[in-house]
Order: sequence, then C-alpha cells, then structure tokens
Amino acid sequence: MSDHILNAMTVDVEDFFQVSAFEKNVSRTSWDSTPLRVERNMDRILDLFGQHDVKATFFTLGWIAERCPSMVRRIVEEGHELASHGWEHVRVTEQNPEQFREDVVKTKKFLEDLGGQGVHGYRAASYSIGAGNLWAHDVLADSGYKYSSSIVPIKHDLYGMPDAPRFKFTTANNRLVEIPLTTHPIAGKNINCAGGGWFRLFPYPFSRWALRQVNNNEREAAVFYFHPWEIDPEQPRISEASTKSRFRHYLNLAKMESRISQLLKDFRWSRMDHVFFADPE
Repeated sequence: MSDHILNAMTVDVEDFFQVSAFEKNVSRTSWDSTPLRVERNMDRILDLFGQHDVKATFFTLGWIAERCPSMVRRIVEEGHELASHGWEHVRVTEQNPEQFREDVVKTKKFLEDLGGQGVHGYRAASYSIGAGNLWAHDVLADSGYKYSSSIVPIKHDLYGMPDAPRFKFTTANNRLVEIPLTTHPIAGKNINCAGGGWFRLFPYPFSRWALRQVNNNEREAAVFYFHPWEIDPEQPRISEASTKSRFRHYLNLAKMESRISQLLKDFRWSRMDHVFFADPE
C-alpha cells in the first residue's frame, strides 16, 4: 500500500465498438445492431471493486445509460459516483460550442434522472479538450458541471496539451475545476501513467513506480482510468482498423483485469468527488 494518499479510480463506460480509433470502421448507424458487451464487463468491474471495498467514478455515455439502466442504477446503489462522458462519444474537437452544450446538458439531465443523484463531473471523449478548445470549460460551467477530467498534459498524435498543469487547476473564471490525467516527468517529457493503453503497454512495476512517485514524492493524488472493454479479451476484432489502432486497442487485454486487481491492492482509491472536493454538493 502506497503511503496514505487517496487516489481517484475512474472508468470510462463505453463499449468496444464506440472507441474513437474505430470510428472510420464502425458506423454509428450500426451501433444499435451490435450486441452490447459493456454490461457483463461492468458486472465484473463492480464485483472487483466490491471485493476491494473501492468506490470509483464512472464517466458514462448517455447512449449506454439509455440502453443499460439497471447497470447505471447498480453504480449508484453501490456508492459510486455517476459522471458524464457525453452522449455518443463525439470528440469535442468535432463539435462547435452549441453542439457541445446540447450534448453535455442532455447527458447530465438524463443521468441525473436515471441515477437519482447530481452529476458533477465530465470527461471528454478521447480527452479531446486542449489548447484549441478551452471554450469547452466555460460551456461545462454554464451547464452546471463542477469539474472536468479531460486534459492529458502530454504530446500525443490523437490528444494532449503538453503545456497544461499536471495537477488540478481552476478554469472558466474559477467556475470549473479541471483535473488532468496523471503523468510523471521523465527526461523533461511527461509520461502518461494514468491507465488505459499506457497501463497495458508498460510493465506493471513501471506503472506502480510512477504512481508512487506522484504520491510519495510530489504528495499529489493520481487519477487512473480504464474502460470496460479493456478487461474483455474475447471481444470481437475490428479487422478493418489500421495496424496501429488494432495494436493500441488489443494489446495485453488478457492481462488487464489481474493488473487492475493488483493496483487496487497497492494503492488507496476512491471517487473523484471524494478525492478532490470536500463537499461536492
């Protein structure tokens, strides 16, 4: 167990066919005819969190919540935080301010009505808030959100804002808190140690070491994330996707659940709102 810092465990609730890497290969018009795997994967994740007595934040697509209401109710009933991941996993970079506003307002209201609790947090699809669209923070504040966790302070071909602060900061004229994904600087470059494909790529001892540096040396809370499809090595393969996309998506899926289990043992975890806000209400 790493010192006494409480870290934030988060899950981006989407299904395997909805990831941005496959958007050129899987039409949104096919989503309704594609069998969902997210519910069975979420059952395993919720069971795993229950075994370790961990509460987490679930950034949930409205599209998924609409089709899996009992799953959303289980999230809330078991004491986790329900948060917004937008409606259909459309990147903010592909929306104008009015489209974005409509999306985040619709998702917030639907999740609140379904879950029976306030929705305070938002995470952009594919971490698509960055230097070119910081107006999104103002829209989120205007729409009643209290925080976003949508920026990754790294340089990457698909997302990232390398000059952003590495830890939480206020934005939108102090009306919103942005809580970036966790990184660790090595040789002057921020390395993502927040989860997802990076967690599957790096050997587990490296991820554990990097998170301990953040906790023990910088005395900061880490934000970790993963997706339900990442614990599902038997998911259908999207063979039409590029070699790079397939490598990123399918790498080490069979190892992910056991690595998450070890992570839950090695660090202290809770919900975003409990880690970063004394009184989220």
